[in-house]
Order: sequence, then structure tokens, then C-alpha cells
Amino acid sequence: MVSVQSLGIPSVDAGLETSISAALDQVEQRLLEAVKSDDTILSEASRHLMRAGGKRFRPLLTLVAAGFGDIDAPGVVPAAVVVELTHVATLYHDDVMDEAELRRGAPSANARWDNTVAILTGDFLFACASDLLADLGPESVRIQARTFRRLVQGQLRETVGPQADEDPVEHYLSVLADKTASLIAASARFGALHSGVSDDVVEILGSFGERIGMAFQLADDLLDIAGESALSGKTPGTDLREGVPTLPVLYARRAARPGDERLLELISGPIADDADHAEALALLRDHPALDEARHDVRRWADDAHAALGSVPDVPARHALEALCHMVVTRTS
Repeated sequence: MVSVQSLGIPSVDAGLETSISAALDQVEQRLLEAVKSDDTILSEASRHLMRAGGKRFRPLLTLVAAGFGDIDAPGVVPAAVVVELTHVATLYHDDVMDEAELRRGAPSANARWDNTVAILTGDFLFACASDLLADLGPESVRIQARTFRRLVQGQLRETVGPQADEDPVEHYLSVLADKTASLIAASARFGALHSGVSDDVVEILGSFGERIGMAFQLADDLLDIAGESALSGKTPGTDLREGVPTLPVLYARRAARPGDERLLELISGPIADDADHAEALALLRDHPALDEARHDVRRWADDAHAALGSVPDVPARHALEALCHMVVTRTS
């Protein structure tokens, strides 16, 4: 049985954890069933990242949100499968656009096969998600369509970059909202919707998902600079090495101080040299930009926590509140 704590939800209630763990096992099984194909290459490629694992944070959030109602309701697990299929589909497309060679510690699909196979596999996963959605009702289809629109919009804005008169930080935050927070919001909304709670609670949990999604992504930005690999599970400075301008880098550029010339030179693009990479990490870790980014994480997590103020006082609420606290403490 899947461990809930290992997937990021703090321990708050044994009964809730048991229900979620059992449902997550069903999600894993149904993910592999959903992507079956008569075509050998498509079947292998579509299961490639599924078998590589991942945090399963989005289906986990769907199940926790369902804890406000009936977590065993028939639409809950299929909805959790939909959000993970959608998420993994975006990873296939992202890896093509980023020319990535690895994903979840394994060769990316575009590296193992080619870009065309990776793109078509992502399309296939979107189709698999849509097939499941057809049985979940028009409101679920509407949520997915609007989420997909935002996913595409966010990817396009990231690809094009900020306009000449646009603040790079505001542009970056809008990209994160569409590319990351939108699907996390949909995950919470799906769980609430299919568990049978009131429309008000569905809306509140959707708002919570949007805010905690921003906090989680910004926390990852911080961990890329300040985290230790043993704790974060990733090599520090990966985005920095690849020249990906995350929030601490954008803040450092925007509020450069006298004497920051060397830092600005190092963070102007990808960093190939190991010594330069180590120097850039050290300079960023000592820069006020890091505390400014921490403040943003706390603000989004606090907003997410505040959104839960009017939902029922049940174990699922306590789990989400603990999640808000965990997001902040992991970047302290």
C-alpha cells in the first residue's frame, strides 16, 4: 500500500490515511490500464514515465479533497487518474520543448525514442484522460477544458517570454499560475466535486489548490538554490545550471546591489563550468533575493491556509492545513 506521508501529506488521521492509501493503490493500477494500446511502441512509450514513478501529488490532493465528502464515491478515483494522466502528458511535451534527456531519473521519451514519438505519446495521454472524463459528467469536462486552456497559455507565455514592457517577475508568476497551479487547483476541485460536497466547498478547495500550487512551485525554486540533495531529492542548482530563471534569480536581477556584477554575469545564462556553478550558488544563497522569494512562499501558503477557514472541520482540512505548514518549513 502506498505511504501517504512519503507523498507529501503529513500524518493527521489514521482513518483518512488508510482510505487515501487504498485509493492511491487503485489510481496506480488504473493509470496503467488507462494507457493500454494495441500499438507496441505507443503502449511502451505511454507507460514509460508512469512506471518511472513521481510524487503523484495531484491525485493525492484529489483524494484529500474528497475526504470532505465520500472518498469512496465512484468518480473520485477516475478523477484522480485524469489529473495524473494530464500532468504526465504535459511532461512529455515539456521534455521535447526543453530538449531534456532525463525525467524522473530515467531517459526522457524524446531521448529514448524521438521528439515525434514523445509528442504523440503526450497527445495519446490527453486522449486517455478525455475518455475517462466522458463518464464523469459535463462539469468535469468543463473544468478539464478550462485547465487545459490555461496549461497551453502558460506554456506559450513561457516560450515567448516577457514582453518589452512587462515585469519579468510578474510574467514568471503568471506562467506558474497557468502551467502549474491551474492543474493543482483542478485536482482539488475534482476531488471535492466527485465526493458530493456542496458547491461552496468545491469552489473553496479549488481556490486552495491554486494557492498551494503556487506555493509548492515557488518552494521548488527555493530548494533549487538553498536545498540539500539529501532532503530535496534533486541536485541543487539544476535550474541554475541550465539557465532557467527561477524566482530567486529574477529577484536578484531586479534588485541588484553594488558589487553584484559577478553574480549578474553568472546568472545571465546557462552555467557549464562546475566552479562557476558553485560560485553562483554561494552568491545567491547569500543574497537578499532568497529571503524575498521565501516571503512569497509564505504568502501563498498563508493565503492557501486562509482559504480553508470556512470549510468543515474534518481530518481532510487538518491534512491540508498541515500541508501549508510543511511547504513553508521545507524552505526555511
